[in-house]
Amino acid sequence: MVREANVKQANAEKQLKEALGKIDVLQAEVQALKTLVLSSPTSPLGELPSAGAGGKTPFRKGHSRNKSTSSAIMGTQPDPSATQPIVRECREVDSQLFSDFKAWKEEPTLDRGCCFLERVYREDIYPCLTFSKSELGSAILEAVEQNTLSVEPVYQSNPDDSKLDKCLTVTISPSFLSLLPQVLVLVLKCALSGQTKTCKHRIKFGDSSNYYYVSPYCRYRITAVCNFFTYIRYIHQGLVKQQDGKR
Repeated sequence: MVREANVKQANAEKQLKEALGKIDVLQAEVQALKTLVLSSPTSPLGELPSAGAGGKTPFRKGHSRNKSTSSAIMGTQPDPSATQPIVRECREVDSQLFSDFKAWKEEPTLDRGCCFLERVYREDIYPCLTFSKSELGSAILEAVEQNTLSVEPVYQSNPDDSKLDKCLTVTISPSFLSLLPQVLVLVLKCALSGQTKTCKHRIKFGDSSNYYYVSPYCRYRITAVCNFFTYIRYIHQGLVKQQDGKR
């Protein structure tokens, strides 16, 4: 059993090195393509010298700059005419929701029955925490309300090694995780969506030792709800100053 585990660990480390090598090569190719795109002139024929009578280029006295060199230098700068202004969409505040929020802020409460929180639950929280695994989604909401949910990265043994943050497209069974302490990104079945995804984080409830691996998409939705509850708790506890609330 030990020998078999060592062989599997060696194979996994080999696959990890190969995957990291491929990622480095792809990143180098992408950087080269970006440089090529930026260095390509928009009108390369515009730098050619105009031919005189009889198709011959007239002779000019004195030093003349190499046109090809000048074109290459000018080509490294993006064309100003190709840059389009960024038009930001004008966002309008929901006046009714804002009025409910101001009324709630006068007497903050964590009771979901109040007008403000009832609407936030109905329009934002419930849809945000609706997953294929509905029972687990309900448990997450309850843990967030009780402030007992933990969201943490998968394995933190080598946080300084930036190369280990890259995706490793190798499916590994949960029973084999203990043999790979350096792998930070794993392709597993997401506990919320039921799909095989790259799981960079895991969650647990309170002091429980059971972890649930979640995909980035599900993790973003969970953290959005957590951030909202953190902010309203700060208001409820009087930690948000009046001038901060007016910004």
